[in-house]
Amino acid sequence: MNVEISDVTRRFGRTQAVAGVTLQTGPGVFGLLGPNGAGKTTLLRMMATVIPPNSGRVRLLGRDPGGYGPRREIRRRLGYLPQNLGYYPGFTVAEFVEYFALLKEMPPGRVPQAVATAIEHVGLGGRARAKLRTLSGGMLRRAGIAQAIVNEPELLLLDEPTAGLDPEQRVAFRALLRDLGERATVIVSTHLVEDVGAACTEVALMDAGKIVFQGTPDELAARGEGTGAAGDAPLERGYSAVLTTARAATAAA
Repeated sequence: MNVEISDVTRRFGRTQAVAGVTLQTGPGVFGLLGPNGAGKTTLLRMMATVIPPNSGRVRLLGRDPGGYGPRREIRRRLGYLPQNLGYYPGFTVAEFVEYFALLKEMPPGRVPQAVATAIEHVGLGGRARAKLRTLSGGMLRRAGIAQAIVNEPELLLLDEPTAGLDPEQRVAFRALLRDLGERATVIVSTHLVEDVGAACTEVALMDAGKIVFQGTPDELAARGEGTGAAGDAPLERGYSAVLTTARAATAAA
């Protein structure tokens, strides 16, 4: 397993953002669903070694990120797109992606071709020399995806990657996810149920800092059958039904 998380918690002051999450996943595309404030971003930041858990155990790519040496090795083999990615407006797309390639300690001789390949993968080949300040929101998001994949990561973490993408770009992105998932572990955090149904082989649903469902997209859709849950598609109805059941159980406890 490339990701092994056992009973992990994370607090910010009095707020319990992640409450005893256990999760394991290997190669493939894994969807992390949930409403805003469910704890998805905090969980992803722990997987990205940005923040440590308060308690519990995390192993990534067979290593414990608690030590400096293992954490550095994990980061070389990791790709991460945060929800809000900072950037220097004066960088070109190519300079931006190259900057992250060097941060990941890629061999200098590999960097130019890796940068060009990543930019082509996200459909920005014609804008490689464009300044970031001239790009639309969707193009900036695609540049962010390019930096995340430039090192051909074994573990790829994407937080709301399709935000700002138009329908055509989202379809192309889902195809890219499926391709990446054939040789890496890809975890996609999103609140867009349709993206999960189109690209993911497994899905977990978070609410109030906990995993309230884990299984295949078909299994999630089945949870909504005959329930009258809200939603225009089977996956949406399954999503709504699971959240309703989980919240009712919490209220009754």
